Amino acid sequence: MSSALIQLSNLGFAWPGQAQLLDIPSFTLQRGESLFLKGPSGSGKTTLLGLLGGVQTPNRGSIRLLDQELSALSASARDRFRVDHTGYIFQQFNLLPFLSVRENVELPCHFSRLRASRAIKRHGSIDQAAATLLAHLGLKEATLLDRRADELSIGQQQRVAAARALIGQPELVIADEPTSALDADAREAFLQLLFAECREAGASLLFVSHDQSLAHLFDRSLSLAELNRAATALEV
Repeated sequence: MSSALIQLSNLGFAWPGQAQLLDIPSFTLQRGESLFLKGPSGSGKTTLLGLLGGVQTPNRGSIRLLDQELSALSASARDRFRVDHTGYIFQQFNLLPFLSVRENVELPCHFSRLRASRAIKRHGSIDQAAATLLAHLGLKEATLLDRRADELSIGQQQRVAAARALIGQPELVIADEPTSALDADAREAFLQLLFAECREAGASLLFVSHDQSLAHLFDRSLSLAELNRAATALEV
């Protein structure tokens, strides 16, 4: 098995009727690696994340995740592959406000038998997996598990979103600007917790942000402009 988790080669993508947005000759993310990818608005980072998740397919080139060529899968198979192997932390967290903290964290296990079985094998039950992850991420109060997600602070929502991404040990965790609403001390503290959980799970972390001050915390740092030959002058 290859040591690379993600391998891109000769990747090209353009939205219909628009100029080429992505032209990436090659890119590799190793298993267990943490990578900071700098990408300002308009640089194509959201499109790239969609391609890595199989939400979109490239106009040309190859995207391999866990040695699986994503474009070889049907749309429904890509959806299943994504939920089995990738956890997302979104900028706005995307928690379901009407569900409890526990229910939000456990959602991936309802859509992925693989992640449910991993959670049970590691922690004894899905409930215990959720509680353990939340505790490791600084949410240790038992009463918090049954609170609605929309009753939480921004910092609490962030940790719930991270626990949801990590439950069931997906091989890849993608974080898209998840610290933008936090102050500098809170950002670094959250990242240290996230690194620890990714290491524990053996997950690779692809962290996309425009905040260059965080880059030194990662194994490796890249600008999307370094990868993308179609990059525009928006990259600073």
